[in-house]
Amino acid sequence: MLKVLVSVIACVTLFTTPLFAMDKEGHKSDCTSCHTLSTKEASELLKATGGTVKSIKYAPIKGMYEILMEKDGKQGLVYVDFAKKHIMQGFTIDLATMQPVTAHTQQELPQQKQPASLDVKTIPLENSIVMGNPKGAKKIYVFTDPDCPYCRKFHAELKALAKSAPDVAIYIMPFPLAMHPGAYDKARAVLEAKTLDVLDNAFEGKDVPKPAKDASKAQVDSNIKFGNANGITGTPTLVLPDGKIIVGGRDADALKKMLEGK
Repeated sequence: MLKVLVSVIACVTLFTTPLFAMDKEGHKSDCTSCHTLSTKEASELLKATGGTVKSIKYAPIKGMYEILMEKDGKQGLVYVDFAKKHIMQGFTIDLATMQPVTAHTQQELPQQKQPASLDVKTIPLENSIVMGNPKGAKKIYVFTDPDCPYCRKFHAELKALAKSAPDVAIYIMPFPLAMHPGAYDKARAVLEAKTLDVLDNAFEGKDVPKPAKDASKAQVDSNIKFGNANGITGTPTLVLPDGKIIVGGRDADALKKMLEGK
């Protein structure tokens, strides 16, 4: 469902527009009464993506529009804030149920099934950097984007897992999304350096070396191609040792339980 705009973002930004406006009598009123976004306007805002706007609704997140877009025959959701200054794509999760929620109905959304699992032997591990114990008996694989805020938060949990679970090898598979223009070179830099310092700097928004090798470009492209071929459409995406695909981040304790089969 999220495979739009050539693999797009799983990114959240802070909005500058208040979630509520004041009516004439001073009472709070829902901002949907004074904020609108036409198809023409959305198309202009998003023209750089090369996608086509199919439908616009108010998002489950207050202060945002949910936009169904299409590119190259594939559809997915993006979000624009009421100030029309920021765009994001990713999973909107209901904290009570921990399930994705959307303004568009299932009938309106593209029906693209996410594979439940993949063969871990096919994962191109040469295009990864290992956190934790490289010789760990338990292995997990994380497709992640250094400019995705969800991924940045998840990266901190992966570091905590590496400290608390000495028998786990965490294969970081750089998977930059197309709407994070700087993520591609950061992914290349990580693979060229193959050091945890550069990896951490990339996820902390710090400067990383400028990539200089054609091999790193081929590696990143290979990860993107593998992800697309195996239904990995957003970040972060976790693959467990048995090949089960888990979309979205988890905290370190939850990851440990998953690895223990709980």
